[in-house]
Amino acid sequence: MKIYTRKGTAARRFQKSQRCMLFQGDIKYGPYLPIGKNGAKKQVYLSAFIDDATRFIVAARFYDHQQVSIIEDTLRTAITQYGKPDAIYVDNGKQYRSSWLGKACTKLGIKLLFAKPFHPEGKGKIEAFNRRMDSFLSEAALMDIRTLDELNRILELWINEHYHKTAHHGLGGITPETAFKADKRPLKFVDMKTLTEAFLHTEERTVDKTGCISFEGKRYEVGLQLIGRKVEVHYDPSWSDEVEIHHPDFAPFMAAEQVIGEHCGIRAALPEHMTVLKPERSRLLEGLNKANISGRTRKDVAVVFRKCREGMDNV
Repeated sequence: MKIYTRKGTAARRFQKSQRCMLFQGDIKYGPYLPIGKNGAKKQVYLSAFIDDATRFIVAARFYDHQQVSIIEDTLRTAITQYGKPDAIYVDNGKQYRSSWLGKACTKLGIKLLFAKPFHPEGKGKIEAFNRRMDSFLSEAALMDIRTLDELNRILELWINEHYHKTAHHGLGGITPETAFKADKRPLKFVDMKTLTEAFLHTEERTVDKTGCISFEGKRYEVGLQLIGRKVEVHYDPSWSDEVEIHHPDFAPFMAAEQVIGEHCGIRAALPEHMTVLKPERSRLLEGLNKANISGRTRKDVAVVFRKCREGMDNV
């Protein structure tokens, strides 16, 4: 990673000679939309990358936050559609200084260059685009835009049908679209597997005594052989069903999220002959009652027999 700057007027005149040699990136504060809780107004933010040589916008989108994930999304979009650049040039904001961005650029062979603090002239191309964006925001304010999707839809329309097709004085009067398409430099596309692996985030976790790790509020089974050890978790923030586990003593492997099924915890029914039935009557009390009745009957018979015998004795 390098600080990329030039002094004097040369900084304002500098530009790369061919497309995809350098992408400049920036975040711009956007309008307020009724997308908060109960329709409350919430500010949105534009993340964009511009091709230095042709002023062509390789990726631009509004988001409802300004965390590092918006940089990931726009850079991934740019590389997917137009191939990887030789370098990207950004400011010193915390989103760009994240360890994730440095690792991703290293894996893809992209130089990560930072503007010198308090020298915005080094980012002249993207800053000029941001000023052009002000005219877009003025037009957008005249429309009843209520969702991010709607705002991004008209942004894409404005970029493709207006900005890209408008002559640019910095390009000798031709349009960014013409400049980009006329450039003969081959685009360097990256296969999806390599791109996905490069954009994985990494965190460390300790395996518990059950052979599992807790991550992002979920549990993943990694194996009893790793109990008590620290592992690296490689993950895609947009996909949490599986994570990739790394440890020096084992080949990388995928760990699936533990999911408690709807039938989990329900015991299987016992065979009918083993089923404990709820008694419908008390055998104890019935036995006592039967014994009591039998006892009374014998007693009554004895009384009758005794009386009969006494009667015979009196004859």
